Amino acid sequence: MYRIVQKFGGTSVADTQRIKEAAKKVAFEHSQGHQVVVVVSAMAGVTNKLIEFKNCINNGLDASEYDVVLSSGEQTSAALMALALQNMGVRARSWLGWQIPIWTDNVHGKARITGIETDLLENQLKENEVVVVAGFQGLTPDKRITTLGRGGSDLTAVALAGALRARQCDIFTDVEGIYTCDPRIVSSASKLDKITYEEMMEMSSLGAKVLQTRAVELAMNYNVRIQVRSAFIDSPGTYLVSEDEIVEQQVVSGISHNRDEAKVTLLKVSDRPGVAAGVFGPLAEASVNVDMIVQNVSEDGKTTDLTFTVGQADLNLAVEVLETRKEEIGFHKIIADAELVKISIVGVGMRSHPGVAQTMFNALAKEGINIKVISTSEIKVSILIDEEYTELALKALHSAYGLDRDTDRIGSP
Repeated sequence: MYRIVQKFGGTSVADTQRIKEAAKKVAFEHSQGHQVVVVVSAMAGVTNKLIEFKNCINNGLDASEYDVVLSSGEQTSAALMALALQNMGVRARSWLGWQIPIWTDNVHGKARITGIETDLLENQLKENEVVVVAGFQGLTPDKRITTLGRGGSDLTAVALAGALRARQCDIFTDVEGIYTCDPRIVSSASKLDKITYEEMMEMSSLGAKVLQTRAVELAMNYNVRIQVRSAFIDSPGTYLVSEDEIVEQQVVSGISHNRDEAKVTLLKVSDRPGVAAGVFGPLAEASVNVDMIVQNVSEDGKTTDLTFTVGQADLNLAVEVLETRKEEIGFHKIIADAELVKISIVGVGMRSHPGVAQTMFNALAKEGINIKVISTSEIKVSILIDEEYTELALKALHSAYGLDRDTDRIGSP
């Protein structure tokens, strides 16, 4: 007997029939004598509908009430899951974040978990009862409901697995696991048996939508063993593990892409101390997240051109903020471009293999694809290219690193 957390995403509980199917997976683990905690997302499409309802009433943002509205979707899913289990003869009860409670900070819309009180859950598990928890939600110190950001149910599941010392956390979704690339674009992509926490964290932050980045970070910090698997096909998924569990480390484990990228270039920026702070300080105050940053000497040799990327949703705000500070910062012109995609190669094997980036550049050059921005870290290389070349670039890189199905992926590129 061991303790397991099972998390079902929106597509896995999209309607009552899928909830019944998901309940069968829960009932099976329970029948094996295991203690089971279930975390559910809102039914597919419900959260977006709740946002529409809220906007019809008030386009302004009372973040506290906004969270109350959004969290109601998971409440419905949790109750329906508990009822489905009861109908199968399994003792089950649903719990909301504030009932446990799952404590968070006061940042509504993207709250961080600060602690979980486990006594209530421990008692229910000892009574051989399946615990069904509404994901995505928590409680502030002043007793207000919060939500944990998009994909927050992943975070709820991982946090509960850590707090309850579960042996494993299974994340059920609409894909069979983690792939070397998006299989909808690259048909030769293959499912990985294992991937390191670091690699998955990079891929999640770079556009892969399978897991929330914060959930992966939490799993790594607390050594929570995660399996990403299909809710619809009964087959093993992909395990997130520590680096020392992977004997043969691939040079590149996966390639991700993110279409939600926009590039901002400030031409002829004053070349003086403090100018970067003058640019990025106001953006931070406006809650605009900046990603890739490149600085080059301008044509006149006396000023610099500063290029950085932001999310497409923040592009207009970023331009507006900088235009209002134009004289203070000291630049000639802003150029904005939203027709871009960020493509990234990720792999812990990069640490010990030279020439990884060169392989990337050569593969893209052969296809006539121009690179606009480059950024690197210890286990990733990211580039920005025109969006129209997304499919061509992904397929070229997938082949260049030997990731196509039935090829040898071990060794240097």
